Amino acid sequence: MNVPTTTTTSGPAAPPASEAVTDRFEVADLVAPQGRPLPTGFVIGAATAAYQIEGARHADGRLDSIWDTFSHTPGAVVDGDTGDVACDHYHRFADDVALMRRLGLQSYRFSTSWSRVVPDGRTVNAAGLDFYERLVDELLGAGISPWLTLYHWDLPQALEDRGGWTVRDTTDRFVEYAGAVHDRLGDRVRTWTTLNEPWCSAFLGYTAGMHAPGRTSVADGLAAAHHLLLGHGRVVQELRARDASLELGLTLNFTVADPLDPADPRDVDAARRVDGQMNRIFLDPVFRGAYPADLLEDVHGLGLTDHVMDGDLEVISSPIDVLGVNYYNGEAIAHWQPEVTLDDSVNGGRVTRSPFPAADSSFRHPRGLPVTAMDWEIQPDGLTRLLHRLHEEYTGPAGVPLHVTENGAAFDDVPDADGFVDDADRVAYVRSHLGAVLDAAEAGVPVRGYFYWSLLDNFEWAWGYAKRFGIVRVDYDTQERTPKASALDLARVIATRVLPTGHPSTDAAAAGADERAGEREA
Repeated sequence: MNVPTTTTTSGPAAPPASEAVTDRFEVADLVAPQGRPLPTGFVIGAATAAYQIEGARHADGRLDSIWDTFSHTPGAVVDGDTGDVACDHYHRFADDVALMRRLGLQSYRFSTSWSRVVPDGRTVNAAGLDFYERLVDELLGAGISPWLTLYHWDLPQALEDRGGWTVRDTTDRFVEYAGAVHDRLGDRVRTWTTLNEPWCSAFLGYTAGMHAPGRTSVADGLAAAHHLLLGHGRVVQELRARDASLELGLTLNFTVADPLDPADPRDVDAARRVDGQMNRIFLDPVFRGAYPADLLEDVHGLGLTDHVMDGDLEVISSPIDVLGVNYYNGEAIAHWQPEVTLDDSVNGGRVTRSPFPAADSSFRHPRGLPVTAMDWEIQPDGLTRLLHRLHEEYTGPAGVPLHVTENGAAFDDVPDADGFVDDADRVAYVRSHLGAVLDAAEAGVPVRGYFYWSLLDNFEWAWGYAKRFGIVRVDYDTQERTPKASALDLARVIATRVLPTGHPSTDAAAAGADERAGEREA
């Protein structure tokens, strides 16, 4: 689907999104279902990212990011979609926050756009900061805690033109940008994430060519990974010096790489390489102050150590207060190619390659599990195992709690005549993964919260608008927001503080029927 490529400065009035949600989910009218109680203090929220929802490409001084450039490159994004308009959140943020309030979200994880705040990479744009000030004030007024991510992949194109994350100078610019955001919002935002998923930024963007900026260089990906980590450490030090009371951290995306045949040393090595080049390449420098020895051996001669200067790892391992965990799926890895593959790659005709620098003999094999529309296997127990491992090997010794900062699923949503989506598959996905988090918490893992990805259907990077992750449906032609059954189910979990154990298809259908009945009576 191609969305409109222009928008007005003020934007048309947003259509009503969810009046019936309030009718359906008045807390006083809710009866707690049979299920599992949430831990005391456990936070439930939702997450988004600036480029995926804001639109307003050149409004109020914003200049292009690498994703503006990439999405306008023929063949880079499905159907030629761009984030020029996206969900028009820039103009509709107040209505979106009102919707979050009606759903009862306790926290909202969002990102600031570097290309909106410092459009040319050096000059602060006050109008860009004005927008985020309005957003944060709206959230606080609605009783929703803001969780701010400084970098969710939208590097200013001006900095990419000067080398991007492959050059050390970008870390200086990142510190300046972080300081500008803190100058404006530091008195109101307590939780700050430096980076979201640096693996994607480095290796999908600079090695695989699947994401912006679209390079296909192993050496560039490794350089970018180190400089992203260095930028993280430097910003943690800068913000810590400004305000020691801030909660600082970063968010990493993880896989759970299991050898297809644990008795075959070749499969064990193939899985080890994936784990090292996706998980431990970031975990070990942050928590142990060193790159893993086996990783260094795997990538020897590919350029990583050329960029590691004296003192870098001490900066990178600056203590943090929280680790964000993004989990969508695990995988079975073997040393040989399967006949039937799980295909979540997207390629509109561009030259791409594997994102892994040195794992040419590591192949993902299907295990017969259910899959999402992304062809990602649904494996909630992998999240429980991941949380245990992180706590036992990394965060526990450092005294750092965990938050699941992204978890979600794309399915082939089918709206009814009213725009309502009875997404029982997504309801089941959320319930099972929240249950997996509770399993870990009840076993003593200090996991403090869960953020669903995503609040809204949005621009899904190289997939454009072809994949929908949201618990709120967005009609891209009208920008109308309609909470799906999954949104209503999550609202009930938040309101009652109980995770239902009943069959979600029955519960979701009932919730949707009540919702539509409320709309007809209104």
